[in-house]
Amino acid sequence: MQATHAPAGVGAQGPAILPVPAFSDNYIWLLRNQGLAAVVDPGDAAPVFDALEKQGHEGEPLQLRAILLTHHHADHVGGVLELSRATGATVYGPALETLPRCDVPLQEGDRVRLPDLDLDLAVLDVPGHTAGHIAYWGRAAGVNPALFCGDTLFAGGCGRLFEGTPAQMHASLEKFVTLPPETQVFCAHEYTLGNLRWALAVEPANRTLQQWYQRAQQLRELGLPTLPSSMGQETNTNPFLRTQQVDVAKAAAVQAGRSLTSPVEVFAVLREWKNNFK
Repeated sequence: MQATHAPAGVGAQGPAILPVPAFSDNYIWLLRNQGLAAVVDPGDAAPVFDALEKQGHEGEPLQLRAILLTHHHADHVGGVLELSRATGATVYGPALETLPRCDVPLQEGDRVRLPDLDLDLAVLDVPGHTAGHIAYWGRAAGVNPALFCGDTLFAGGCGRLFEGTPAQMHASLEKFVTLPPETQVFCAHEYTLGNLRWALAVEPANRTLQQWYQRAQQLRELGLPTLPSSMGQETNTNPFLRTQQVDVAKAAAVQAGRSLTSPVEVFAVLREWKNNFK
């Protein structure tokens, strides 16, 4: 399955999910529906204000109603206070993390239902990158199903383990593996080319991965995002989701110089390999 690089959704003023670039490689995801908007992980307020203006209609900017946060890192929450104070938007975020503002604390089992924004998202606890990281999965601005995974899953990669363990991150990623393959994956960073170069070192004979790397190169040469990805694409190409595949496990064992007896051990070796990959 090829990555989608056009904005998800349909219609100039209809529902859509749009990437708002920030910093050097972040994407703030803007969810638009009939003059209203939500944003996911706004690390910087300025590009969001600009996008609200540009995506508005007849001179009226989009009205920001909701801010969804996945974890506490500054490049994901730095714009929250300015945006919420200026717009009155409700802030949703992980219950177990310290955030600049959080009006509605969330954990697994909760849902975010905002019919005016065409949002109905289930919350998943996905510790690993941070201890209280959450993700949102379900319907969003005309896309069903969509996954907003913050820094837990990337195209071809996953987040570094700043606060969690390999076992926690592996379990979190396994939650994503169970999602439908057509799920569109809205990652928070444009890390795809570097991740896929590493993935090819792990699985050089993976033809689907080879084709995806070529396509991602073409997209970046055109200045286009490689995202969203899809769960089908990730399960076929992302080594962190393929720890039980024979070729991936063998490559990890060679890298480690010892036999590996579980998928979690394979994952831990892969994460260390990626940490040091140039």
